[in-house]
Amino acid sequence: MEESETLDFQALEQEMQMAVAIDEKNQRENDAKFRAVHQKVETFEEFREIVLASHLKPLELRDKLGARNQPWNTCATKAKSSVQVELSKHADSQPRTAAEFSRDWRRYYSTEPEKYAFLLTLGAQLLGNIFHTEIGFGLLGEFLVILCDQFQPEDTNAIYWILLHLSQTRRFSLSVDFLNSKEREKGLRLFQLLEQNLGGDLQQGSEIEMNPEAINMRALQQLIKAYKFN
Repeated sequence: MEESETLDFQALEQEMQMAVAIDEKNQRENDAKFRAVHQKVETFEEFREIVLASHLKPLELRDKLGARNQPWNTCATKAKSSVQVELSKHADSQPRTAAEFSRDWRRYYSTEPEKYAFLLTLGAQLLGNIFHTEIGFGLLGEFLVILCDQFQPEDTNAIYWILLHLSQTRRFSLSVDFLNSKEREKGLRLFQLLEQNLGGDLQQGSEIEMNPEAINMRALQQLIKAYKFN
């Protein structure tokens, strides 16, 4: 077997670990979303904090609670989002198909902040499932513009996973080819914002093996390449 045909088992293992981590993360966040809807939270900020805290485990009785100045969920509380959007009364009726998404997107969400909140509320896995066959004409560009214009640093990881899941849909490359100049400019800027805000969280090489849910530099560069912004 020639060298070019040799399987890279280390790369395959990393991909498998990433896939497992994505599944576990999505399951946790989906469970948290259903809990939040059941609790009838009043604002998108409350909803997002519940989802962002989904990875936290409850304290056991043997755990000691002392004085604590550090917030429990730094991801959710490090900065207050300027997007103060109340959850739509239709939040408990999540779209399951591209047709249902397009209906809700146009009918219930008229402003960029509302649409930004809607995208983050649905999350990466559900958006990937909705558009698994293809992303409707013009929607990808609209997503990039909204995510760029309304970008909040505390949403960095959530936006990365959304972009990743969208890139895995069928005919994605064709959707990228139809982006206009403004959408490409916003998309490029969005990836620059992601890289800036990931900062020290970006890991190099085999470091991802110790934390398969982390976003490493190679994964980010591959995603940029998928969007043809490299």
